[in-house]
Amino acid sequence: MPDLDNIRQLVQDAIDKGATSVEDVNKFIATQPLDQLAKFVPQLAGPAGQASDIASSSIGTVFDAIRSVNEQANDVAKQLLSRLPGQS
Repeated sequence: MPDLDNIRQLVQDAIDKGATSVEDVNKFIATQPLDQLAKFVPQLAGPAGQASDIASSSIGTVFDAIRSVNEQANDVAKQLLSRLPGQS
């Protein structure tokens, strides 16, 4: 029988790392056009920077929630696995 606790931890880590990777890509895609706009139209650097900050913060909040749900699911899985015979 596979060590279910190791599998649980592997899944939790993979989701956490995957969410962080996707978050980074999303932030780059969202902010890159605004950063370029600020470079090419200096008059819009302030608003573009603010929009970039808002986009980055919003994306971060979404992925923080995903990681939080993953952590809570991991805690539930840990509790359930501890009830199985032969699992700690």
